[in-house]
Amino acid sequence: MTKVLDHLEEWLITFLMGAATVIIFVAVLHRYLSGFAIPGLQDWLLGLNFGWAQELCIIMFVWMAKFGAAYGVRTGIHVGVDVLINRLGDRNRGALILFGLLAGALFTGIVAVLGATFVWENGAHYAIFRAFGIATGDLPEGPTTPDLEWPTWIVYSAIPLGSGLMCFRFLQVAWSFAHTGELPHHDHGHVDGLEADDEPHPPKAGEDDRIYRMEDDLHPRETHDAPIHRHDGDGQGSDKS
Repeated sequence: MTKVLDHLEEWLITFLMGAATVIIFVAVLHRYLSGFAIPGLQDWLLGLNFGWAQELCIIMFVWMAKFGAAYGVRTGIHVGVDVLINRLGDRNRGALILFGLLAGALFTGIVAVLGATFVWENGAHYAIFRAFGIATGDLPEGPTTPDLEWPTWIVYSAIPLGSGLMCFRFLQVAWSFAHTGELPHHDHGHVDGLEADDEPHPPKAGEDDRIYRMEDDLHPRETHDAPIHRHDGDGQGSDKS
């Protein structure tokens, strides 16, 4: 169960992206081949209705975005401005990071609750009552989508489900940070399939390592204690400080 939960977002996003790609490909191929006046084949293709493909792909991309946001929290790929936080001491920095994580959990939790309320009132309660044989009374059935004619509460369920999972990921990261002091970190320079031995390494001792020096622990800078070797437009090298 833990393994499934740890990779839930990847599996959902992979399935949705793969399915959307196949649907778009088939719809485009159908539209293209329908233009050829081939007896029998053209009539059969024109009898197929792919008008729902665009709407379904839009819905799938919305679901991808919601679960992708939860994936970003778990893996630490969301963009954040941390220049000020990095200048604080360890204690204040940790407290501020923990506050930010809990604030994110609170915000996404509120969105999940409000989204669930909206979905419930948008027709989910009617569908659930009807599924269990409970009298629906005057409950509204809820609207449907234009092309697929699906109940819209199914589409809007991405909000409470995605935001709820995002809230859980915020709490998960906050719990881990409170106990280990570490945050999930995503290496943007890493390329899948590239072996560790093939990745570039910082210069060894004696080599030009100026670009790797961190004078303020925040920004890489070149030092001026040694000349910088550059090439001019004519291919000749020149030393500049």
